[in-house]
Amino acid sequence: MEKEKLMKLIVGLGNPGKEYENTRHNLGFMVIDKLAEELKVYDFKEKFKGLVGEANYKGEKILLLKPQTYMNLSGDSIIQILNFYKIDPETEMIVIYDDMSLPVGKLRIREKGSAGGHNGIKSIISHVGEKFLRIKFGIGASGGKDKTVGFVLGRFSKEDEQEVKGGIENSSKMALALIDGEKIEKIMQLYNKKC
Repeated sequence: MEKEKLMKLIVGLGNPGKEYENTRHNLGFMVIDKLAEELKVYDFKEKFKGLVGEANYKGEKILLLKPQTYMNLSGDSIIQILNFYKIDPETEMIVIYDDMSLPVGKLRIREKGSAGGHNGIKSIISHVGEKFLRIKFGIGASGGKDKTVGFVLGRFSKEDEQEVKGGIENSSKMALALIDGEKIEKIMQLYNKKC
């Protein structure tokens, strides 16, 4: 008999510290902050090498996690919380992160896949494998490999701000729709009309 699903984990990837606030690489944290606002989570506790908030959503417990390990070691925080609460990464976890292969503000949901050059995802895959739900948040292309680090650690231009704000709203709604069990295709149509 399948165990009752009573807990879900939503992870936003980013880097801790003031200097990384509002950078492209911290979009995952920004979406978690939006979800915290929506779900009325006012208190994040330091545990599992991260900041953890707890919410109740339609009778389900949702954990919101912002790993504090720096991006490249995100999996170290995630594996601790998964093991402690016995959460199945394939069916009970959603990871939200920035993606250079998509235009700014564009969103994609994937059920599995490679890291695509993203070090945070690479770290998670090294702990749990490639099968976990993810919401990829487009930040646009860096314009060359040598420019990648400066680009992801940079801030959005004024022109991009509206797209980013809309993307943060929509990716938080997407995460809750996934928890509701909505079909991925339907969610993509609903919240990402330009797909």
